[in-house]
Order: sequence, then C-alpha cells, then structure tokens
Amino acid sequence: MANLKAIRDRIASVKNTKKITEAMRLVAAAKVRRAQEQVNSTRPFADSLAQVLYNIQGKLQFEDVDLPLFQQREVKKVALVVVSGDRGLCGGYNANVIRRAEIRAKELTAQGIEYTYVIVGKKAVQYFTNELRNAPTEKTFTGLEQIPTAPEAAEIGDELLSLFLADEVDKVELIYTKFVSLIASKPVIQTLMPLTTQGLAVKDDEIFRLTTKGGQFGVERDSVTSKVEEYPKDTIFEQDPVQILDALLPLYLNNQILRSLQEAAASELAARMTAMNNASENASELMGNLTMSYNKARQAAITQELSEVVAGANAL
Repeated sequence: MANLKAIRDRIASVKNTKKITEAMRLVAAAKVRRAQEQVNSTRPFADSLAQVLYNIQGKLQFEDVDLPLFQQREVKKVALVVVSGDRGLCGGYNANVIRRAEIRAKELTAQGIEYTYVIVGKKAVQYFTNELRNAPTEKTFTGLEQIPTAPEAAEIGDELLSLFLADEVDKVELIYTKFVSLIASKPVIQTLMPLTTQGLAVKDDEIFRLTTKGGQFGVERDSVTSKVEEYPKDTIFEQDPVQILDALLPLYLNNQILRSLQEAAASELAARMTAMNNASENASELMGNLTMSYNKARQAAITQELSEVVAGANAL
C-alpha cells in the first residue's frame, strides 16, 4: 500500500514548485516588455544615425574611402564574439549559441585560420574557460544587465575596436541568438568588422510586441520601414565627409552591438518563459497523477479497514 503521507508531501512539494515556475514565467514576461520598450526608445537615435551615414555614403560613393574600419586585409585571425546569458533555466538557449560558436571555430580551423573568443555572459565563460577545453579567450564580460544598456555595448565595442585597429585580429564576427518568437530563436553570425560601404545601407526592421490574449502570451510583428530623407545635392559639409564618417562609425558599431544584445536578451527571456511554462504544465500533470494515486491509495486503505471490521464482526 502506498504511503499516504509521502504522497501528500510530494503533492505539496510539486504545488510549491509550480508556484515558483509560474512566478518566474511572469517575471520573464515583464522583462520582455521592458526590453521592447528599450528597443523602441533607442530607435530614434538609430534612425538618425542611419540617415546621416546614408547621406555621407552617397557623398562618398565615387570616392576612395581610406578608413581603418574599411580595410579588407587577409584574414589570419578572427575574433568570435559569443553572446550568452548569465543565468540558466532557459531551455537550450545557452547550449545552442555555444554549439554554434564551436561549429564556427571548427570551420575556421579547417580553413587554417586562427580564432579567439570574446565572451559575453557567464554561461559561455564557464563553458569555454573550463580547464578541459581551455579555449583561446581574449576578453570576457559578465554581470551585464538583463535589459542591455548602451554603456555596456560601448564597453564591448571599445574592446573589439582595439583588437581590430591594433591588427590583433583581421575580422570580428558576432554570434548571438536572434529572436523569432516566444517558442523559437536561432543563433546567427554577423560580421562586425571590417565594414563595407554597402553594409551601411538603411534596411527595413521589425518590432516585436508581447501580447496577452485569452490569458496566453503571444507575439505580434510589425514591419518598420525606415524613412531616410536625402540631403540636398548641394549640401556642403563643414568637415571632410571621411572625417565625419570616421567619427560616427564607432557609434554605428556600438548601436549594432546594442541591438544584438537586445535581440539576445529577448530570446533568453522568451526561452525562460517557455521553459517555465512547460515546467508549470508538467507540474500540473504530475499533481493530477499524484492526486489520482493518493485517491486510489486512500480508497484501498478504506476498503482494507472495512474488510477488517467486517471480518472482526463475523468472528464475533
């Protein structure tokens, strides 16, 4: 006969676990909304910067752009910037981006190209700096805010600029998780440096909004077309356009890094929401099974007691 007290204790334990997972799901949802607000708040600066770069690019389209960040040199060493999270309980989020970074490292090794890691996030740091792996690591960043900030992106950008401008690396690739939906995300690779003038072109974008319908979370996508106004053809720049471009490119890179960190943060929070939702559903299912087992055991105990009473009465 099953121990009724043990089953009751386990039901109580699972119920408490469900409360925790449900609370973590709601906290993650609130942080997703904060991340969305931050993305929207940074859009005006990003759009203004894109407009200036677009118009300067038009001025330089028939000129030779001799800037360090545009130097296309032979690739002998690549810096792989891996963006992971500082926390777990988010499904396969961290494992997927780490696996993508390892695959890219093997591809570079097969091509005879050296690589070094610049790691963002405690989970990737713990993995790559493990004594068994001892992966080549240039710099690590941990303890970042769950909602990325511009100063954090600037700190990472300054380190990457130093590596590239000092010729310590010939290329910088950013490996992060692109947000697709609450149940889907994918690790992607983006080349940060060297830049190309074509890469400064203004592109359409998407805004993701977390919604609640019928008590369930969902995501809505809105396509955003950046409207860029061309400067008059006779516009005269007070400084040389190349000098202006040289001053703005670090801001452009920092903005690219910030947007990538925001995408990665949204992906991590969405993965945590999904993981905690699945855990809550599993807890509910387990509680149902335990309740059924408890009722069966209780019924068996009652039946046995009745049988003993009847047997005792017959003996009299």
